[in-house]
Amino acid sequence: MRHSAIDLNVDACTSCVICARECPVWCITIDAHHESVPSSDVRRPRTVAVLDEFTIDWGLCMYCGMCIESCPFDALSWSDKRVPDSASRTDLVSVWGLDGER
Repeated sequence: MRHSAIDLNVDACTSCVICARECPVWCITIDAHHESVPSSDVRRPRTVAVLDEFTIDWGLCMYCGMCIESCPFDALSWSDKRVPDSASRTDLVSVWGLDGER
């Protein structure tokens, strides 16, 4: 049985990791770094998380949609594409990078 894939809108993702924490099987991994944001308040420098890599392991995913429901920025959605059949466990991992490509 093939399932609908989950898609990531890289531009909407803030690397808050809420989706990864809400996932019951921990199939989502997020790597990010922090960058300083120019601010007029010198006493309190501001930083934001910048997404480096977003990974979903389809071999672990239950396709429950908890990650989609929990994302406050609508960065995750169901895709029209399907998770491909595979004989290899390593082929069941989707990785999005800074370029937005999977």
